[in-house]
Amino acid sequence: MPAQADLPLRPMTLGELLDAAMALLRARAVPLIGTAAVLALLEQALLVPLRTAAFATPPYYGPARTHFGVWWSVTSVGFATEAFVLTLVGALAAAAAGPALIGRAVPHRELWLRTRPLATICIAVLLGVAGGAGFFFGVVPWLICYGLFGLTAAVLIIDRSANPFTALVRSAKLAARGGLRGFWTLLAAYITWFAIRFALGSGWVSLLKLISGGDPRWLAWITPAAYTLANAVAYAALACVAAVLLLETRIRTEGLDLAISRARARGEDDADPLVYAR
Repeated sequence: MPAQADLPLRPMTLGELLDAAMALLRARAVPLIGTAAVLALLEQALLVPLRTAAFATPPYYGPARTHFGVWWSVTSVGFATEAFVLTLVGALAAAAAGPALIGRAVPHRELWLRTRPLATICIAVLLGVAGGAGFFFGVVPWLICYGLFGLTAAVLIIDRSANPFTALVRSAKLAARGGLRGFWTLLAAYITWFAIRFALGSGWVSLLKLISGGDPRWLAWITPAAYTLANAVAYAALACVAAVLLLETRIRTEGLDLAISRARARGEDDADPLVYAR
């Protein structure tokens, strides 16, 4: 049986929320990072030939002088796949977060049964397209898309939204509560992890390149491998932040903690209040 993350059944500060998300990640590292690694590897397999066609070279994959338009399109595809992967991994993190809040031990293998694959994939495709288009037409629309709809996977799995598309509206409403607290929390987490994975993905490769005195032949494959590892951790971490943020927002604004306490006092199933009652 995996170690059970202990998520506080109360409103949290931003620091406490991030700590709780990392506790969830540590407890569910095997399925979360494993899944994220597979998806990140597939993402790099898709992007490597596209980057080559756009004359984007490792380790930074910046634009070539006369091919900026092609590079921008390829980068937009990268952000589309990123939104897609974050949604899929977010569903798995949400499947782990609900039981963690009420102290219920669930084996890793049972998390997959809670992820609602069809609904999750539909939303992942939609958010992937929206994210790619948002970046293509400017970085700001991408950030707005992620800040408002980054909770969608958690809404699908924890709230058990019957209609996948109403989960988008529910996500935006939750992110906007408390002066856009959820929105800014998601963006802060995303920007932080973006910087971390960029450093992990390109920093040490650049150092090896500098030491070697040129462009080694292995640079073309070691850089995607480095980004795969960095993205795997980042995607899993961001998924946990979104899952914990959803629960904390419901505790803060909907009294989820009180509903769970009442269910326990009455001898009812304390998992029932997790399902959002409209």
